[in-house]
Amino acid sequence: MVRVSPTPRRVTAALVAVIALLGSGCSGPGQRPGSPPSSAPATDPAPPSSAPPDDPATRAAALIAELADEDLVGQVLMPYAYGDRATEVSVGSAAGNQALAGVDTPAEMIEKYRLGGLILVGFSADDPTQSNQATTNVDNPKQVRELTTGLRTAAGKLPAGAAPFLIGTDQEYGVVTRITDGVTMLPSALAAGAAGDPALTEAAWRAAGAELAAMGINLDFAPVADVLVTRSTVIGSRSFGADPQRAAEQVGGAVRGLQAVGVAATVKHFPGHGHSADDSHKDLPVLGQPRKKLETEAWPPFTAGIEAGALAVMSAHLDVQSVDPGVAATFSYKLLTEVLRGQLGFQGVVITDGMNMPPARRWSPGEAAVRALKAGNDLILMPPNVGQAYDGLLAALRDGSLPRARLVEAATRVLTMKFTLAGGEQPELSTLNTPAHRKAAGALAAAAVTVLRGRCDSTGVRGPVTVTSSGGRAHTRAALTEALTAAGVKVVPSGGTVVHLVGYGDGAADLRDDAAVTVAMDTPYVLARATSPSLLATYSSSRASMAALADVLAGKARPQGRSPVKVTGLPATTCAD
Repeated sequence: MVRVSPTPRRVTAALVAVIALLGSGCSGPGQRPGSPPSSAPATDPAPPSSAPPDDPATRAAALIAELADEDLVGQVLMPYAYGDRATEVSVGSAAGNQALAGVDTPAEMIEKYRLGGLILVGFSADDPTQSNQATTNVDNPKQVRELTTGLRTAAGKLPAGAAPFLIGTDQEYGVVTRITDGVTMLPSALAAGAAGDPALTEAAWRAAGAELAAMGINLDFAPVADVLVTRSTVIGSRSFGADPQRAAEQVGGAVRGLQAVGVAATVKHFPGHGHSADDSHKDLPVLGQPRKKLETEAWPPFTAGIEAGALAVMSAHLDVQSVDPGVAATFSYKLLTEVLRGQLGFQGVVITDGMNMPPARRWSPGEAAVRALKAGNDLILMPPNVGQAYDGLLAALRDGSLPRARLVEAATRVLTMKFTLAGGEQPELSTLNTPAHRKAAGALAAAAVTVLRGRCDSTGVRGPVTVTSSGGRAHTRAALTEALTAAGVKVVPSGGTVVHLVGYGDGAADLRDDAAVTVAMDTPYVLARATSPSLLATYSSSRASMAALADVLAGKARPQGRSPVKVTGLPATTCAD
C-alpha cells in the first residue's frame, strides 16, 4: 500500500522547466501548431535532471511534455457522472449524461474529454449538501469497486493514462458521508473535536482511508478545516469545533491518517466556511471579519493540514470582504495565489468547490472554469456542463486569455499528485469493517461522549429504559436499543426511563419535557433549551457513537469528552479534568 510522505511537496525544478518550455509557446511534443504563446517564468529554470527520475513532479513534467492541448484541459476537469457502472447505465442515467456531457456513459465521458478524474456523488441522511448532488452512483462497496475499476480502465487508454485516474468523493463521516453501507462509520468531526486526541483521530482516519482505497477511491474531499464560530447548519458537526488550535490538531491527524494509506486528503473549505452561517449551496456567504481575525481564527487548521502534507485544498464560494470584497474565493487570485500559496505556502492541488453551486453559476460553465483556473485553482470540480467547461478552457487557451503557463502549471500539479499516489496494490474488500477498524472508530466515539448537565459519576440509568427521538430516526433508536441491551440495560417500548435523542436540524420543539436524559447527536446547541436532569452529547449518530453512549448510560464507561463549541448556560463538561 502506497504511503504519502508527510512532508509538504514542493513543485520541483523539473516542473518549473516544463512550464517554461510549454508556456513559452515553443513547439514541443504534443503541442498544437500555432498555439498562442503566453508569459513564461522570468527566471532561468534549473535543469530537469536536478530531481530524481522517479520523483512524482519529474514524472509529471515528462508526461506533460507529451500531451496535446486537449489532454491538458481534460486533466484539470473533475465532473460527476450518472450511472453506477462505467460502461452500462440505465436509460435515465444515459439521458442525464447526455444533458451533462453529450455522452451515454461515464467511460465515454472520460474518453471524450480526456478527464483527469471523476467525483462519485450521493446522498446521506440529514445531508446539508444535497442541493448540489444531482444524482447518486454509490450503493455498496462491491458496486463502488466495480465502478472505479471500470473508470480506471477507460482512463488508462488516454494519452495521460500512465498517471493514476483520480476518483474522489465526500466521505467526511457524519452528515456528509457518501458510502454508508458495509463500511466502518467514524463519528463526526465534531465528535473527534470533543475527544480532543489527535492520535485517536489519526488512527480512525487511517482505517477509513484503507477502506476508501479498497473501493478504488484515492481522493477524499475531507477533512473539513472550517472553525465553527457561527451556528452554521451547513458546516455544523462537519467541523472539529470552535477553537482554531484544537481544530488544527484534529485536521493534522485526519490528514496523516488518510495519506498514510495512499488516499489524498483535501482540506476544506478555504478560507473558512465556519465564519459564516450562510449556505454557499444557496447563495454567496459574506465573511466580514478583519483579515487579522481570519489569520488567527480561521486559517490555523488549513496551515496544520498543509504542514501535515495535505495534497489538496478546496477553495470555497465565500466573499472575504477584508481581502477581495465582492469576489468569491473560488475566483480570487488574491486569496488563492497570494494568500493560500504565498502566505500559507501551499504547493499542492487547489480544487474548486462544486461549480454547479449558485455562486459559480453567475457565469457560463466555460467562463467560470477559466476564471477559476486563472485565480489559482488546479482542478475544476463538478462543472454543470462538462462540454461547455471543456470547450471554454480550450478556446481561452487558444485565444490567449488563459495563459498556457497557468494551464501547464495546473495540469502538472494534478499529475504530480497522481504520481504521488501511484504504486502499491489495492487492498481487498475484506479490509472493510474489520474488528480493528471498528475498534479505532469506537475508541474515538467513546472519547467523545460528553456530560453537559448532571453528575459525571452517576450517568447510569436504573430500571427499564425507553428510547425516543425526534422524527425519522428509527435506525438510530434501534442501534441504541441494541447497544443498551448488549450492555445489560432492559429497553421497553414505553413506560421506562426516557432517553431522548435529538440530531441534525432539531430545535426546541423536538425536545421532551419528560426525558430523564437528552442526548445531542449533532451540534449540541439545542441542549440549552432542554429541561432533562442529564444532558449528554455524542455529536454523531453512528453505531460506534451509540455503542459508546450505551456504555456510559449503563455505567460501564466514564464520559471523557468536552464540548468543542459553547452552549448557552452549560459547561463544556461537568466531569473534572
